[in-house]
Amino acid sequence: MRFTPHVTVATIVENDGLFLMVEEQANQRIVLNQPAGHLEADEGLIQAAIRETLEETGWEVEPFAVVGIYLYTAPSNGVTYQRVCFAAKPRRHHPERQLDDGIVGPCWMTREQLLGEAERWRSELVLRCIDDYLSGHRHPLSLIR
Repeated sequence: MRFTPHVTVATIVENDGLFLMVEEQANQRIVLNQPAGHLEADEGLIQAAIRETLEETGWEVEPFAVVGIYLYTAPSNGVTYQRVCFAAKPRRHHPERQLDDGIVGPCWMTREQLLGEAERWRSELVLRCIDDYLSGHRHPLSLIR
């Protein structure tokens, strides 16, 4: 069996204690996730985080730190994902922008609200990334080469 991890990015966008989340269709249900997605060919990780956030939420963001790098194997399909999670500042919202297929829409939630929706998390990384961010995990963007 060939091991081929999938490289993904996610973005923590926090504004006054609220986190930008995405409601999206996955496996026949609506789940919550950070703005996140797969790295595309000939794309840098930071550019992927900016693109995915815009495509899924309509928000332009400015990444300022790396929160962490995570390895996660989905129990539903056995696929392993390497997630690079960024922290970013919200810069401009485009509410008229058409969002990616499968995206219900963006929403702003506190950590406590998110805790109350644990059954809707796309994966356990949703809360782990936020908790790492809240714990002060911030690595310079220059970590990404």
